[in-house]
Amino acid sequence: MQYISTRGNASNLDFAGVTLAGLASDGGLYVPQKWPQFAADDIAAMRHLSYVDLAAKVMLPFVGGSLTEDELRDLCTAAYSNFSHDAVTPLVQLNEQHWLLELFHGPTLAFKDVALQLLGQLFERFLTGSEENLTIIGATSGDTGSAAIDAVAGREKIEIFMLHPKGRISEVQRRQMTTILAPNVHNIAIDGSFDEAQAFVKAMFGDADVTAKLNLSAVNSINWARLMAQVVYYFWAGLRLGAPERPVAFSVPTGNFGDVFAGYVAARMGLPIERLIVATNVNDILHRALSRGDYSLTEVTPTDAPSMDIQVSSNFERLLFDLEGRDGSTTAARMKWFEQMGKMVLSSDLRKKAAFFSSMRTDADEMAGAMRWAYEHCGEVIDPHTSVALHAALHAETPADIPVVSLATAHPSKFRDAVEQATGVRPTLPARVGNLFDRKERFESLPGEYAAIRDHILSTAAP
Repeated sequence: MQYISTRGNASNLDFAGVTLAGLASDGGLYVPQKWPQFAADDIAAMRHLSYVDLAAKVMLPFVGGSLTEDELRDLCTAAYSNFSHDAVTPLVQLNEQHWLLELFHGPTLAFKDVALQLLGQLFERFLTGSEENLTIIGATSGDTGSAAIDAVAGREKIEIFMLHPKGRISEVQRRQMTTILAPNVHNIAIDGSFDEAQAFVKAMFGDADVTAKLNLSAVNSINWARLMAQVVYYFWAGLRLGAPERPVAFSVPTGNFGDVFAGYVAARMGLPIERLIVATNVNDILHRALSRGDYSLTEVTPTDAPSMDIQVSSNFERLLFDLEGRDGSTTAARMKWFEQMGKMVLSSDLRKKAAFFSSMRTDADEMAGAMRWAYEHCGEVIDPHTSVALHAALHAETPADIPVVSLATAHPSKFRDAVEQATGVRPTLPARVGNLFDRKERFESLPGEYAAIRDHILSTAAP
């Protein structure tokens, strides 16, 4: 399998190459040269596989030339061996139509573990025996940072610098990053938003002074390998609810568009998905884009669902590239305009091509209301991000014979105050997290200025 950039001006790479590179050299995002296809009989044959075996089957077409199926299965076995549920991503029924897909049984209690535990294994595999060292630079709106740090802490040949917006993530999210004291882990709190942190990360990939010294890679969902691993749980849920004979709808709490794009990939591969519901909080750039063509920046509003407090949805570029005929020059021009002007318009024709997606915006009261509904009607305590997905799912008017799966992306204990305020229940951290609040924290606080962050990383990173 070869990979191409959405902006059409970077060298094609194989799977190992895109995993280590992260971002394309032209500033674009890598996508497969073509989408693998599974026939209905192929999908039906996967029905009784374990999660690990299913993951190997679904991802094998993407890794061709870099890993064998046995090698990929071994890496998946290692990645998911420390999840607290044997099903890895279990389904929970709420009522006759609605389900939760619990994605928080990994070590840091968030869906990012499903991909990043595997990405850590892939990094180590592709670096073994080489002279290369890897410097990972990432930005997090809450959960990516802790999952990425857990996945690579203590690994040889890897150093990680993770930026987070100071004061805009929960205490649990922060401590899961800053209490990891491994020498290859560096946390940076910046004055500013996640979008600014993400812009700084992208700028470093295009900064010759940085790339001349450091071999950079990414763990955000701009890295194709991470997004690829998320495709698997759509197949897992679909198969358990009747696929390929029966289509399924998914409601996805969305900020950076990576998780919902993984669902789009699953559909392109042949999984019968009736629709993907793009569920946003009040930071609703994706809802505005899909419903009325307005992809324009507004001020980021802090909410109780901080992982969704995003206005620049990086993975949306991958969708635009695919919908517009995979013309890299068109995508490059579109993204250059957006980066300069802070807005773009999606034509009605383009929105028709995206009709597979619906969208819904959820405000603070509706978010709290969905948490209460889940607890009072179903006995389920859910976190604010999951409640955004559930609110959208309950109001999407999906045909009654179509199961609707809301992605439960984080354990409620990561957002104890918001959950308690909405439901009266204060969730406790699972025992496997340990004494998180007693551990020493270590991080740097820096101004939201590119030069200060770049200089700190260059002076701190191992040569």
